[in-house]
Amino acid sequence: MQGNNQSSLSRFLSEWKSNEKYFEILGIVSKLTRLFSTSDVPYLDYRLAENIFCKYFKAINDARSCTAYDARVFKNVGIGIKTFTLGNNDSSLEKIAEFNKLSKELKPLKGFDLARRIANFRNERMQYANNTFDITESQYHIIGRKSGILRIFNSPYDEIRIDEIRDVKDNNTSISFNDGHHEYRFNKSKSVLQKRFYLSQVYRDVPIDIIENPLEILENLFKNIHSNVVKISINKTKGTDYVILPLYSTKKREVPPKSGLNQWNAGGRKRDENEVYISIPIKIHKYYPNFFPARDVPFELILPDGKSIQAKVCQENCKALMSNPNSALGEWILRKVLNKSPGQLVTMRDLDIFGVDSVLIEKRHQINENGQEIFSITFSCNYENYSDFIENED
Repeated sequence: MQGNNQSSLSRFLSEWKSNEKYFEILGIVSKLTRLFSTSDVPYLDYRLAENIFCKYFKAINDARSCTAYDARVFKNVGIGIKTFTLGNNDSSLEKIAEFNKLSKELKPLKGFDLARRIANFRNERMQYANNTFDITESQYHIIGRKSGILRIFNSPYDEIRIDEIRDVKDNNTSISFNDGHHEYRFNKSKSVLQKRFYLSQVYRDVPIDIIENPLEILENLFKNIHSNVVKISINKTKGTDYVILPLYSTKKREVPPKSGLNQWNAGGRKRDENEVYISIPIKIHKYYPNFFPARDVPFELILPDGKSIQAKVCQENCKALMSNPNSALGEWILRKVLNKSPGQLVTMRDLDIFGVDSVLIEKRHQINENGQEIFSITFSCNYENYSDFIENED
């Protein structure tokens, strides 16, 4: 399947082995195999494999879209993500499509007619995904599992070459064939099409030292959970990985009626009913001058629900964190979180009722596809607020 932007796939294939964080995370979760299995072959749930791939390759997750691909990289490269146990010959026959709703149409066919019809169905399903997501190239990404290791590689994701179908072997339970490039088998009772995957010449091994008592690790990891809020990891560095900002005025512990979360109520010009900003005290810039981008430089801000908005540092002395448009942040914090109606002032009592007076801003140390830094925001709740955060700096 050739497209006009073949360099996108070439780029992925030239860069994937250098994604150290990806392999590190795969290794970490595979160490927890004893939570699920007593085997020496690492266990890795296929949904988790998809999510890890999408996060660390910054891919679009299409796994639940019921199309031919699980993810997209560089927007136009469709990726099928698979994890399975590799046999002694480093190959495995794996499911690539299911045609339950078409089984009645397939049932009367035999031999080459059946093989061609299956191939047509497979190719049409791929083409539908290509048209839907504007995909021009595709590839399988395989996480093979063997005793003590993950063997990771890529494999061609091709349409079946219908005119080259050969070696058709048909019986009561299945039909197998190849197209001169790949081997296929169709299980008649399950209406499942399988493809044989072989280890490619380019691969990377991740040794897995399976932890025998992973429950103890989890107990230690989560022992600091309190009221369903996880404390900041000791691996997070204050001022480098995160800062905490107040939702109130530090001059007087109150939410100002015409600024901050009530900026919509300020005079001077017509304002959007959702216009807010979060105060960045001068001490944050004094002690951690390199945490935020420069004034008016846009960055991506990920909300707790996973949605992203555009944000920037603005106003005199870079005192405000605002969204663009300036209503986006208010729609989240005023309407969704605090459940305030338009025109209702936010007060300190509101924050006290919810038990929050500060937000945690975390730097992801990543750049999005637009070249912007990525940050996330959440409420700091019970583990640390602004006064605790800044106390030792005063």
